[in-house]
Parts: sequence; C-alpha cells; structure tokens
Amino acid sequence: MEITFLLNGETVCAESGATGTLLDWLREERGLCGTKEGCNEGDCGACTVMVTDADGSRALNACILFMPQLAGKAVRTVEGIAGPQGQMHPAQEAMVAKHGSQCGFCTPGFVVSMAVAHLNGRHDHDDQLAGNLCRCTGYAPIVRAAEAIEGTPVPDWMLADAGKVGLDPPTPEASVGQDPPYCPTSSDALARWYLDNPDATLIAGATDVGLWVTKQFRNLGPVAFLNRCTDLQTITEEGDVLRVGAGVTMTSLLEVIAAPHPSYAELIRRYGSVQVRNAATIGGSIANGSPIGDNAPALIALGATLHLRKGDTRRHLPVEAFFLDYGKQDRAPGEFVEAVTIPRTAQALRCYKISKRFDQDISAVCGCFNLTIEGGMVQAATIAFGGMAGTPKRASFVEAALVGKTWDATTVEAALPAFAEDFAPLTDMRASATYRLEVARNLLRRYRADLAGELVSVLEVQP
Repeated sequence: MEITFLLNGETVCAESGATGTLLDWLREERGLCGTKEGCNEGDCGACTVMVTDADGSRALNACILFMPQLAGKAVRTVEGIAGPQGQMHPAQEAMVAKHGSQCGFCTPGFVVSMAVAHLNGRHDHDDQLAGNLCRCTGYAPIVRAAEAIEGTPVPDWMLADAGKVGLDPPTPEASVGQDPPYCPTSSDALARWYLDNPDATLIAGATDVGLWVTKQFRNLGPVAFLNRCTDLQTITEEGDVLRVGAGVTMTSLLEVIAAPHPSYAELIRRYGSVQVRNAATIGGSIANGSPIGDNAPALIALGATLHLRKGDTRRHLPVEAFFLDYGKQDRAPGEFVEAVTIPRTAQALRCYKISKRFDQDISAVCGCFNLTIEGGMVQAATIAFGGMAGTPKRASFVEAALVGKTWDATTVEAALPAFAEDFAPLTDMRASATYRLEVARNLLRRYRADLAGELVSVLEVQP
C-alpha cells in the first residue's frame, strides 16, 4: 500500500505492508541508517524518531511504529535533526562538546530524544532520556549535554513540520493485489466494521502488538488502525468522574491525572518510557489483559468502570470484572474497549511499583491501595496487585482483615498472613514466589507508613 507523509521535510509516498515498520523502511528502502535497530521492541531507544502531527511533536520508537500510522504526519530521523545545509542541531553540538558519545550506537536516538525535548521546552532530562539506553558512555555527560542546550533557540527547520501537517491525513491506498488496513475516523465506523470483522486485530499505539510482529513474526490478518478515531482520544469531566477514551495515550493521561491522583501519576511516569507513553493507550493496556500491566491495579483500586461497545450496544462493568483468567477477558467477539471512567477523588490512593530497574522496567510486583479511614477505623478497603496471579487481582482476604479494625501497625501486622490466602504467585525471571509474597506484605507496611507521613520512596529516603 502507499502511505504519504513528510520525511525530513520532504513529501514521500512509501510502499509498505500494513504491518511494515518505519525502522525497516527507513533502513532498507531509504538507506537512512542513523536510526538503529537495537532491541526491536521499544526498550532501548536506538530507533527514536520525531513524529509531528496536529497535536505537536513527540519522540516515538520506529521499531514498533507501523507505516500506516504515519499517513499525513511528519517524521524526522537523526539525519533530519541536522539542518538542510548540514547545520548541526544544538543537541548534536552539545553531545560533541560534553563527550556524550563513545561507541556511538545509541547516540542518534539520544540526539533525537534530546532534540524533541528541546523543541517542547522540557527540562526534566532524566525522564525525557529514560527510554534511551547507553552501556558505555554513562549518562552524566549525556545529561550535561541536555542541560547545556536549555534556553537555546529552536532551529527553524525543527519548527517547519508543524505548518505542513493537516487535520485530515490521507488514507493509505491499496496497491494492486493488496487489501489496505481499515483506518476508521470514528468509533461509530469502527463499531460497524468490527462487527463484520470480529477476528481482526485492533491496533492503537502498537506498543504491544508491535512485538507480535517484530518478535513473534505473526501474520496479523485483517487489521484496523485506531489512531484516527479522535472521539476515542478525549478526556472529559462527568460529575465526580473522569471519562477517559480508550485511545488516550499514557502521556495525555499522565498530564490530566497528576492533580487528582499524584501517586497514580508517579506510577505512570515509570510506565515504559517517554517514547512508549507517547504511543501506548489506556484502552490497549486494559484490553491486552496482561497480569503484569501497571494500569489495571491502579484502576481496580480506584473502583474504575470499563465501558465496552459492540455495534450499537454498550455495557459497563468494574475494571476488576474484566479479567477472567490468564489470557482471558470478558470481551465478546466484535466488542472493543470504548472508555474507562475514573473517580476524581481518592485521597488515600497509593500505587507502588517494584522492579529491578527504576525506569522502564516490567514490574515484579505492582500494588495499589485505597483505604477509607474515619475516626481511626478502616471503613472500606480496595487493594489490587499485578504480578501476583494470572490476572490483576484484588487482595480480598487482606481487605477483610483490615475493614472494621483500628488503623495502626498492630492491625497491619495481623493482616499480613491473609496475603497467602489471596495469592499463590509464580516464580519467574523477575522474581520468586517467596519474594513476591514478602514484597506484597511489605507494601502494606509501606502504605501505613506512607499515610502516616513517613518518607517511603526510594527517591526520598536517605541513608
């Protein structure tokens, strides 16, 4: 099929299959080899490119970015970060001046991430660069390079793409003998099509589905790209809840959720990387049913409601009820996640992510706690965990051991044995079953200390 977009300032018409990746096309068809293939799963950032559309410019992983997702947008690789006459971008100059490169493999990705952050006026360099891995230079000189360009003017060529991308991108066109992917522009259109194609694969951000192609080499069959369904990408206030469309990215959710639920926002900050959060959607993270996804425990603890749609029929259920068993969710053929509603108030919500790396790592255990405490007594409790069972799961026995009791260390200690009644975790490469149970117990202790105002974050506790 043919996809039209801007590449480093020039219009291109690319021929690609529905699940061809931008990384492969850049290297194999255009010879733009500055964009590297490292992990090929969105973890290392060596393939980072800048993508601009009507919503602005953001860093994305080219290795799990499918070509049809680019129609009508603008892409800049590291070659296009430099000026049209070969002028170096300030990020490139700073990387040289601050000795930010040794072997150089990771350098192009760092430069692109740094240039996008510079364009967007971001100075939270540790966050902006967390999705770019370097194993020889060390991060200090790279961060110094990012700091060195704070306040320097954005080059003109970096601003040019914004004026060339439209609100109504062209639809990818089928070549002879090919069926194009379906690219609906509304959830109504998606609902009609999905009824007739219930076995099709729905692709939102492709941060999960992308790996089905790059790692599992799966033929996805009929696919629908949801990135044009703008009505799925809105966040609205409806009384005491926020209605979050399934197509809302984790970056957009982070911006909105920080004020009402700062602990959930901190969890999202460690959700993948900037590149992953810029693509991943809340609907996709729920629909894939992962037992180790970080969103589900937080949403369960909040008492969030999931909204599903099949044709013109809609139904609603608690998020916790969606997960039936490992790999099995309460979703009928032709039915898709339309939105999730999140209570706006939960002052006692705390979310804790335990992983080997602080940034961009899959949780060994993710625990989310939301207790109602009045007059020193536990009136209600909702506690949910990821990584402890075949699905995201509530700690019902622990909740029962807390409700009606005095909220103090004695009650917490007495409730700890109930974790073994709630969970029988597995041992895998991330953690042993014994470790997971001990961590879960310790997180309840941490929660009590947290509500008491003690310092509990690894970013706060000092030796």
